[in-house]
Amino acid sequence: MAAETRFDGVRVRYDSTKSYDDLVTALLADIGEQPVPIGEIGAAGGDWQSYQARVEKYVGPSGFMLFALLDHGAWIAKAGIARRVLRVILGNPLIAITMLRHDVTAGLFAPVELLILDEGAGSSLTYVKPSSLMLVEPNPELLSAAEALDAKLAALAVKVTE
Repeated sequence: MAAETRFDGVRVRYDSTKSYDDLVTALLADIGEQPVPIGEIGAAGGDWQSYQARVEKYVGPSGFMLFALLDHGAWIAKAGIARRVLRVILGNPLIAITMLRHDVTAGLFAPVELLILDEGAGSSLTYVKPSSLMLVEPNPELLSAAEALDAKLAALAVKVTE
């Protein structure tokens, strides 16, 4: 039998006067243009310190790296929706461990995701605040770490949308 736990997520949206292409370019300039081979990095031998050293090479100025890009705009056009939409999966295992050490189920929401939309006369960047997803029961240590991630993600969003 499955157990269900309900919780509320908080969606955050940043509107930008930048074009869709300029917003994507600004984001990728910070987090990297190519997805990090995180699986290969994790599969390599060594201890935590050697893992950290391998990961740190990919960390961008705002503390994140690119894991994947999903171009929703490419496939929704086939269903008659003419909209540019890019889902970006980004994160940093060195940040994620600050949460997973307090509750490994926080890994359901690490790495984080955001959506970039072409709004015609500009663009937008939307994500769900990580702390609103990771905490389903009281856990002060996890809350503190997740709120630090919230702040880093918000700072990145402000940086790339302005």
